Amino acid sequence: MAQTTYLQAIHDALREEMLRDESVFCLGEDIGTLGGAFKATDGLLDEFGPLRMIDTPIAESLIVGAAVGAALQGQRPVAEMQFMDFITCGFDQLVNMTATLRYRHGGQPEARVPMVVRGPSGSGVTGALFHSQNPEAWFFRVPGLKIVCPATVYDAKGLLKAAIRDEDPVLYFEHKRFYRSLKEDLPEGDIVVPLGRAALRREGRDLTMITYGGTVHQCVEAAERLESEDGVLAEVLDLRTVYPLDMDAVLASVRKCSKVMVVHEDRLRGGIGGEIVARIAEHAFDALDGPILRVGMLDTHNAFATEMEQFILPNTERILTKARQLAAY
Repeated sequence: MAQTTYLQAIHDALREEMLRDESVFCLGEDIGTLGGAFKATDGLLDEFGPLRMIDTPIAESLIVGAAVGAALQGQRPVAEMQFMDFITCGFDQLVNMTATLRYRHGGQPEARVPMVVRGPSGSGVTGALFHSQNPEAWFFRVPGLKIVCPATVYDAKGLLKAAIRDEDPVLYFEHKRFYRSLKEDLPEGDIVVPLGRAALRREGRDLTMITYGGTVHQCVEAAERLESEDGVLAEVLDLRTVYPLDMDAVLASVRKCSKVMVVHEDRLRGGIGGEIVARIAEHAFDALDGPILRVGMLDTHNAFATEMEQFILPNTERILTKARQLAAY
């Protein structure tokens, strides 16, 4: 066992996969010479050289496009967005080109696109408008893309290794608030966490919180307080992979607890939570003993000022308030 940060887990996953498979390489802005904006790739240039650690121009469309071409030629590129907000510059490449390739080629093996686009996302570090967004919902409705949002050190490593080995394009959203704040003892050996499987972070019986990414630990904290202060046992289900969505785990938790709330850091309007709520209402309405509640970011832009940012974002207190409202229904 070795204590590892969320950031180090990502670094180790990249290194181990590059050692395991020579077709794996990384590309992005300053990932080689500077080790990336958050040092996720620090030292990898010295170990693997400039042909496998490629510094690119500041052009996200080029980064994604080059990754697609390399993947079609049998490589396994891992493209870094310096901040996931700027993935929009490669939106056309991802949505209209990458995601449709397998469909356009009738599922033929040569149309596989085994590539990962990874990078920092999320709020809570006063990054303001262009460095704090949660872009996962922009891609959630696109067939052909997988979306991963790890919330633990173990998952940061295991899910990234699974994403690199996957045969389809994977968007890998790393919450920047976790990079150095989360620490965990990781076992030795090859850690691989299958995509598409949720994880039960806390068992309960009175209500369930369905969440992912930046709000997982806030939900666990709120659930612990709910038990100690109110005697209410709340279950916390971490989706981990928001697409493919583990609806079997979601519905099992809903049927077990009968009351449900969905929590995510992204805005409520058009967020992934709305789709989850709709599916629960369609497939498990008879199991519900109360309304399905949601907690998310307010419908506005990310703020520069720390106090304003904290007001806009979901937090433990806001989750706790909603949970108490639901428990009392």
